[in-house]
Amino acid sequence: MEYRIIAETYSKIESTSKRLEMTDLLVELFNQTPPESIDKVIYLTQGKLYPDYMGVELGIAEKLAIKAISKATGINEGKIGEMLKEHGDLGLVAQETIKKKRQTTLFSFEERQRLTVEKVYENFDRIARAEGGGSQEKKMQYLAELLNLATPLEARYIIRTVEGKLRLGIADMTILDALSIAYGGSKELRSEVERAYNIHPDLGYIAKRLATEGIEGVRSIKISLGIPIRAMLAERLPSLEDILAKMGGKAAFEYKYDGMRIQAHVGERIWLYSRRLENLTDQFPDVRDAIKSAFKGKEAIFDGEAVPVDVNTGELLPFQVVSHRRGRKYGIEKAIEEYPVVLFLFDILYLDGEDLTGKTYPERRKILEEVIEPSEQVKFAIRLISSDIEKIKMFFNKAIEDGCEGLVAKNIGEGSIYRAGAREFLWIKYKRDYKVEIGDTVDLVVIGAFAGKGKRRGTYGALLMAAYNPDKDRFETVCKLGSGFTDEQLAYLPRKFEDLRIERVHPRVWSKIDADYWFVPKVVLELIGAEITLSPTHTCARDVIEKGSGLAIRFPRFTGKWRDDKSPEEATTTKELVEMYRNQIKKIG
Repeated sequence: MEYRIIAETYSKIESTSKRLEMTDLLVELFNQTPPESIDKVIYLTQGKLYPDYMGVELGIAEKLAIKAISKATGINEGKIGEMLKEHGDLGLVAQETIKKKRQTTLFSFEERQRLTVEKVYENFDRIARAEGGGSQEKKMQYLAELLNLATPLEARYIIRTVEGKLRLGIADMTILDALSIAYGGSKELRSEVERAYNIHPDLGYIAKRLATEGIEGVRSIKISLGIPIRAMLAERLPSLEDILAKMGGKAAFEYKYDGMRIQAHVGERIWLYSRRLENLTDQFPDVRDAIKSAFKGKEAIFDGEAVPVDVNTGELLPFQVVSHRRGRKYGIEKAIEEYPVVLFLFDILYLDGEDLTGKTYPERRKILEEVIEPSEQVKFAIRLISSDIEKIKMFFNKAIEDGCEGLVAKNIGEGSIYRAGAREFLWIKYKRDYKVEIGDTVDLVVIGAFAGKGKRRGTYGALLMAAYNPDKDRFETVCKLGSGFTDEQLAYLPRKFEDLRIERVHPRVWSKIDADYWFVPKVVLELIGAEITLSPTHTCARDVIEKGSGLAIRFPRFTGKWRDDKSPEEATTTKELVEMYRNQIKKIG
C-alpha cells in the first residue's frame, strides 16, 4: 500500500475539527487499505508502532531528525535549524526541503520508487529498536532513507511521526467508529468492537481480526494473560443516602486508597500494568515477587491499588510518595527501601483460563479471597457490606483516619459484573470533602496557557483547564489555574509543555476563550476550588443548567499533584461537575 494515501488522508484530517468528518475520512482510508496492512495503518495513525502496553517508543530526538533531513536533502543543519525557528514545525521544514530537492533533481520524480506503508513501518520499527554503539547513526540512516523516497507531503508526516508530534486529534473511540462503519456498514457493530477493545486494548490487532475474519473474529477475542484489560471506573454521588438508593438499599463499601492502580497478571511470567496500561513490572519488583508468593493458583489477573506505607507506623501515605517509584531505571532497590508499598487487592478478573468479568462482584470477591494468602505486602481492600447509614458513616470515618480518600461503594446485585473500560454506577466514589462547598478535588486537563506578567514574565501566568465530556468526546473549559504553584513549578511549566505546543486550539477542545498558547490535551492536574458557579465564558456543561451558561470553578488552586497516572479521558467529567454543582445548590438552599 502506498504511503501517500495515508499522508493525503492526514492532510485532510488536519484541515477539520469535526469528529464526523474525521470519521468519514478514516472510513475512506480503511476501505483503501488491504487487510494485511490494516494493523500498520492503524498504529501509524495513532502515532505508534505497537499498543501502549508493549512500551516500544518511536520518539527520536530533534537534532537527529535534523541530521536525517540534512543527509536526505544536502541542506546543512544550520540552515534547517533556521527554518525550524521560522516554521516552528520540523515536519513543515522537511516538506519544504524535500520539495526544493525534487525541483532540482535530474531524474523524473515519477520514476522514483514509491514509498509504501510497509517500508515506512519497517524503518520506523528499526529506529525504535536500535540500541547500543552506533545506534544513533543507524536511526539517522533509516530515517534519511525514507526521506529520500518521500514526496514533500509524505516527508511532513514521517518527521512528525518519529518526533511523536503527529497530533491529528483522533481519539481511539473515533477509530472504533470508523472500523465499525468500514467493516460493518454502520455503527451497529460498535458495541462489539468496543467490548473487544476493552479486554484487548490493541486497535491494530482488533482491526486485523475484523478485516480478515469479520465480526465473528472480533467476538472470539478473549481475555489473555499478559494483555492488560481497560480498568473499570467509578461514578460519584454526593451522599450515602443517594448511593444506597442507587444501589438498591445495600452495598459493599471498600476503602478508597490514595495509591496507584495496579493490574497484576500472574502466571509463569508476571506483568504489572498501570491504569493507563503502562508496563510497571520492572519498576515494582517487590510487588511482583509479593503477588507471586501470595497467589495459590496457576494463572490469574488481579485488580488492586499499590499504596505507600510508613514502615515504622503502618500509616498509609499519599499518592505523591508512590509516584517517586515511577519511571526509574536505576536505583530501584534504594527506592523500594525508601518508598515501600502494600498491594491492596479488590478484584479478580481471570483465573486459570476462566474469564470472571461476567460473574457478580460477591462471586469475584469470594474467589479472590480463596486464591490469595494475605501477607505484609499483599492484602485485601478493607470493606463493609451494609445498608445502615450510621455504620457506613463510622466505617467512612475510620477509612479517613487510616489515611484513605474515602470509600468506593460497589453494587452486590445480579448485575454487578466487571465492566472493563466503563464508568458506571455499579461503583460509586464517596470522598471526604463532599460536604464543604465544592470540597472534593477535581482532576482537569491542561489545554492552553496564558503568558505571564510581572513576576511571572517569561513563564506561564495561568493554565486553561478543561473537564472531559465523554458523550461529545471533547474537553470543555472550566477555569484558569494560576494559584498553588511553587516558583520551581512555575519555572518548569514551559519545559513541561514544550512538546505539546500546537499552533491552534486542538480539534477535541471546545473553548470560547482565546489562550496565548494551545496544547495537546494530555496532562492532568489535581486542583481544588471554593465553589462551582454558572459562567457565560466557560463551555463546561454549557446550556445544561442554564441556557447560555457553562460551569466554572471559582478560585481554583493546584494541589501539587500531577496526575500522570490518569489519561485525559479519565479526568473529571462534565457530568460529575454538574452533579457537584447541583449538590452544592441543595446544601446552600
